[in-house]
Amino acid sequence: MRIPAHSVCTAIRDDIVAGVYERGGRLTEEVLARRYGVSRVPVREALRTLEAEGFVVTRRHAGACVAEPTEQEAADLLEMRMLLEPLGAARAAQRRTEAHLKVLRGLVRLGQERARTGNSGDLRSLGGWFHETLAQASGSPSLTAMLTQLRHKIAWMYAVEVPASPVDHWAEHGAIVDAVARGDGERARAVTALHAERATAAHRLRFSRGGERVRTSQHAVNMSGLRH
Repeated sequence: MRIPAHSVCTAIRDDIVAGVYERGGRLTEEVLARRYGVSRVPVREALRTLEAEGFVVTRRHAGACVAEPTEQEAADLLEMRMLLEPLGAARAAQRRTEAHLKVLRGLVRLGQERARTGNSGDLRSLGGWFHETLAQASGSPSLTAMLTQLRHKIAWMYAVEVPASPVDHWAEHGAIVDAVARGDGERARAVTALHAERATAAHRLRFSRGGERVRTSQHAVNMSGLRH
């Protein structure tokens, strides 16, 4: 059965973010097709999507290569997120459904429990799901897509330090949900802006000024995200 291009795109993007493919490295259709067990057609489509997202560039005489964002481009991503996440929270306060609130509250309970007990192993993934759900609650597919793409790029370019106080970090998540639940858009915007500003301070570039990756990933290829 043909594997859809978006699944191949997800697999390649995940590997770029994990550092399987180095910045500036060539992405050959034939090699990628063999690696992921697909034909070259979905690979070609996936590379076009990843180029539009900024993960891939096409170079003369070299073809598709992993992009090499500058430090300024990386800094711009954090600034964009600081502007868009509060907007998403304000819209979520007006457009969220009961299903969104149920998921958000559940994630906050789990996060707060893990933070209090010192079981921080999955706090990062819980935080990712929280912000993804909050973006979806905005009721704006375009804004949700932009925030998702920003999260992928930021994860590629930055390492994130563990919060000094995970309990306080998750208390901020709880305050965001409280404002969203009350339909208080301005409060949701303000609390999310403060949360985003504090979170941004914990980001450290993965790449040195010379362009080398600070920490090279040794992750194996993960095909679990493919849908057959």
